[in-house]
Amino acid sequence: MQLKHPEILWALLLLIIPIIIHFFQLRRFKRTPFTNVAMLQKVVMESRKSNTLKKWLLLLTRLLLLTAFIIAFAQPYTAKTNALKKRENVIFLDNSFSMQAKTNGLSLMEKAVQELLKHIDKDETISLFTNTNTFKDVAIEDIQNRLLELQFSHQQLNLKDVKLKASTLFSSNPESQKNLIVISDFQNRMTGTEQDSTQLVTSYMVPMRANDLSNVSIDSVFIEDTGMEQLGLQVFLRGTNVSEPVPVSLFNGDTLIAKSAANFEESLSTTLNFSIPNNQSITGQLELTDSGLGYDNVFFFTLNERPKLKILSISETLDTDQYLTRLFTQDEFELSQFQLSTLDYSLIDNQNVVVLDNLNSIPTGLERILTTFKDNGGSLVVIPSPEIELNSYNAFLSNFFNSRFYQVQTSEKKITSISYDHPLYRNVFENQVENFEYPSTKQYYQLTSGAPKILSLEGNDAFLVGLDGFYLFTSSLLPDFCNFKSSSLIVPTFYNMALSGLQTPERYQILGKTSTIDLPVVLGNEEILNVGNSREQFIPLQQTFPNKVRLTFNENPKTAGIYEVSNSEDGITNISFNYPRNESQLSFTEFDDLPNTTIKESVGSLFQLLAEEASVTPYWKWFVILALLLALVEVIIQKFVT
Repeated sequence: MQLKHPEILWALLLLIIPIIIHFFQLRRFKRTPFTNVAMLQKVVMESRKSNTLKKWLLLLTRLLLLTAFIIAFAQPYTAKTNALKKRENVIFLDNSFSMQAKTNGLSLMEKAVQELLKHIDKDETISLFTNTNTFKDVAIEDIQNRLLELQFSHQQLNLKDVKLKASTLFSSNPESQKNLIVISDFQNRMTGTEQDSTQLVTSYMVPMRANDLSNVSIDSVFIEDTGMEQLGLQVFLRGTNVSEPVPVSLFNGDTLIAKSAANFEESLSTTLNFSIPNNQSITGQLELTDSGLGYDNVFFFTLNERPKLKILSISETLDTDQYLTRLFTQDEFELSQFQLSTLDYSLIDNQNVVVLDNLNSIPTGLERILTTFKDNGGSLVVIPSPEIELNSYNAFLSNFFNSRFYQVQTSEKKITSISYDHPLYRNVFENQVENFEYPSTKQYYQLTSGAPKILSLEGNDAFLVGLDGFYLFTSSLLPDFCNFKSSSLIVPTFYNMALSGLQTPERYQILGKTSTIDLPVVLGNEEILNVGNSREQFIPLQQTFPNKVRLTFNENPKTAGIYEVSNSEDGITNISFNYPRNESQLSFTEFDDLPNTTIKESVGSLFQLLAEEASVTPYWKWFVILALLLALVEVIIQKFVT
């Protein structure tokens, strides 16, 4: 038992006062012989003994009565160690898409919100945050409507981020009891390996689970060019606990153009094939219906007419084997080839890609124009000749990653290393090829450069380096010196280098992932591009170049859908955005014993536990009752004890 005001116990010293008074009231009797009243003397002696007993009982009763009153004023109680500490409750409510799963007709998030509104005291000050919102030091009734209107999000904080965010919402008072309450379904990707808990914060976790853990999601789509009037559309789907075929519909805008059914047959994935027109723009939308999560039942994609890339080749002599003509066909590219001696430098500004093919030197005037061209968003491909002027080349190359040729090597070497993670080859190879028939070169220039290596020779010397629109070969590609032109590597290498000159929109983008696209649009000084649909409008980050505009998407848009890029009133192109599909993987963490962490099965049981831990049992009323009973005992003694 503990005392709220232990200093009041000093009043117990006052108990000595009634004791002193009691002893002063005791009289000493003097014997007086009186022979004729011996019997009367005996009666007096017995009366004196009875009176003494009464006084002792009254003294004891009064001492106990005063003691009970003093202890009552000291307010005795029993409680746990931290019951009287100031309590700070910070709540994380997961509003990620996986919380759309239903239990008893309600989504997990809706159920959690209702239980919070039911069990949190209206006068209690809390802090609450989600993956997208933060409410600091508020009463639950102040944010009730905000919680009831809370939207699901594709964003998902992991446990480490949750604890870091919570630490900013707690006060700096070291004496307060800090409680972090995490309400989530705790998908595996949320928890990871970061499950530590600081000793200054007590963590409470409430895992939410749905009744039905079945779900089907549209994961991705692929376009296959069949070379005919129809394109092949492959739709990849994932499923969990799927027992029946799931209908999938394909729309072009609001028009239904195809329908099929996905049959998983106890598999976790399946593929559907559709045919779509090859000669028109499509704003595609795939839809399915299932009883699981709703956000992954719709998938958006767009097919826009790809603008032809403008490529300018500059060489000492005209290309005799026409390898660039075979690589850059007329259906996708506009290839212009000029000898250096006849080149009109003003043509460079209107190009997307410039290829310096087998030049012996780079004139100073051309160097300045090409540097400006690259700064304006163009792409450069540099292929040296077998006999270059080192000073001329190095003066030019120093502008790009501080590159420099310093020595020619005439020994034959094979290309033995491919950087599969480089953006140039990221989507080219399904697997790393081991038994690849690598090309070779008989002569190359040793190079120092800050650009990453893309292809490397034996001994780790560079054959091709570059990034972000600048690509440099260290060897001439003339057949007498190198057989790279006859290698299967030349097609994806040059094709992807050319595409870097104009980053056209992909079939779809993923929300929350930074993406960049280039549009061949010429804007005025004060003109900007807008992006939007019927639900959302925004102005993206944009850079204006002489012959294109580069748009960068990061925080916007907020929702999935098909958006139109427009200049004032004129539509330019369509871009589709989809939510990431990570939330569709219904795999959850089963917690082991975590330090300083308590796992509860429901929000109600958690707040019941918190109430018990904060509860205080007072006993001062019992001591007041005891004092009143002792007063009654005193009255009884006074009246009935003689």
